[in-house]
Amino acid sequence: MTVRMASPQARARIAGLVYLIFFVTAIVGELFAQQAGISGFGVSNDAAATAKNLLSNESSFQIGFALSLISIACYVAVTALFYQLLKPVSASLSLIAAFLSLMGQAVAASGYVLQLAPLVLLKSSPYLSVFNPKQVQALALTFLNMTAQVGNIALVFDGLFLLVLGYLILRSTFLPRILGGLVALAGLAWLAFLAPPLAKDLSTYVEVVGAVAEAALMLWLLVKGVNSQRWNQQAGIVTGR
Repeated sequence: MTVRMASPQARARIAGLVYLIFFVTAIVGELFAQQAGISGFGVSNDAAATAKNLLSNESSFQIGFALSLISIACYVAVTALFYQLLKPVSASLSLIAAFLSLMGQAVAASGYVLQLAPLVLLKSSPYLSVFNPKQVQALALTFLNMTAQVGNIALVFDGLFLLVLGYLILRSTFLPRILGGLVALAGLAWLAFLAPPLAKDLSTYVEVVGAVAEAALMLWLLVKGVNSQRWNQQAGIVTGR
């Protein structure tokens, strides 16, 4: 049975399951990245220490990188599932939400590609002999900081996605309105990354709000799913607009 042919309840449960896989891979990937001295929210300003930590924890870096790519793939799948699930509310808004999410994941993926550059620089390729060690370390740190900046841009797209997603949930008749409010609030919180200094000051609060909202949505889909009768009713009377 394909996802397209599945019942609304089955689609919701599948979305919840893929959402859970996203959470696990993203969190574990971040833990491995932090062990290598890298975090999605920035790195140390000590170029020499960062380079040493990265090289001594290369395996952790590579595992974290692989898990991060898997988490992106999972979120792309979740995006497609949300589009199908919320299309009865508004086909056009569901499409806009999907586009915003995919833009965010594309930006995030480009950031992870940049994250590979420091390892290439620090592994002493012959053509890099024109640079002294301190210059190579500084270049590596620059790429890591660029990765963090790209991540901030991705979070802005994620915030816009969650805002539209929250609105769609609020307008739906088959999911609790409180979930829509939480998700929309998380979207507003992630928009703090439009001003990185503000986001840095509020990072703890932003992360907590985002994690609570998305975890609540994931758990509801996984455990409760949707009200299939109301989903079918809304699908029958609401067309794309």
